[in-house]
Amino acid sequence: MKELASCSKMLSHGFKSSKQDYVFGPWKVTSTKNHIMRSKDIERLAEEMNMPSLPEMLFGENILRVQHVDGYGIEFNAIDALKKVSNMEDTVKVACAQEWQESRAESEHSKEVVRPYDWTYTTDYRGTLLGEGTQIKVAETTERINLDKLKAREHIMFFDDVLLFEDELHDHGVSMISVKIRVMPTSFFVLLRFFLRVDGVLIKINDTRVYHEAGKDYMLREFSTRESKIAELKNLPSALQTDPNEVAQHLTLKLIECEKLELPKTVQ
Repeated sequence: MKELASCSKMLSHGFKSSKQDYVFGPWKVTSTKNHIMRSKDIERLAEEMNMPSLPEMLFGENILRVQHVDGYGIEFNAIDALKKVSNMEDTVKVACAQEWQESRAESEHSKEVVRPYDWTYTTDYRGTLLGEGTQIKVAETTERINLDKLKAREHIMFFDDVLLFEDELHDHGVSMISVKIRVMPTSFFVLLRFFLRVDGVLIKINDTRVYHEAGKDYMLREFSTRESKIAELKNLPSALQTDPNEVAQHLTLKLIECEKLELPKTVQ
């Protein structure tokens, strides 16, 4: 296991772009960070995706990829995450939007909220599977990621945190998705987190966790949704409500799905 390459450059406006590669046995971890997409590119993409608008900070070239030498693997990118945002009217989301609109009647943007698309950019994206000739098979499982094992002190060989998109919902909250990876001596762990806070209305977190132990022929993937109305969190200090890591444990678990990502048999 060794780091292959690490390079970075400072763009003209001061933003630091970077690409890092790290080898973990037969796996190669690649994290790429670049500047926010240009307005004209965002407008073109919004038209292609049939959405009235896209997040104000969209990092279209930011990617976290974990790929096997045989070609299969999983990656996380902003464009595929946005493809999982509904552009059809959803009664639950619209009801939330109407409540938000009523609570923000003085805002000039308030009437823009109720539209036939999810204005919060809520996504249940779980990553993009890679591989053409060799495919990962997805199967339901009762096996869970051992979080206690992950909490154990273990040397971190590689770590990175990649922001995919963020939007402040006209200064009335935040919608963002980012992905973190850490590689230990015998395993790697990925956390993709979508965090939504609509001021005065609700907080929601969609988490996707991916875990793989060296030598095993599968990865575990867990997807969970946690959500609570702000009124249900009235005893929680407002400062904690803005921190996804702090507020997550206080939200109501709405859904959890566990999958085994079975790796293709190695061709001899």
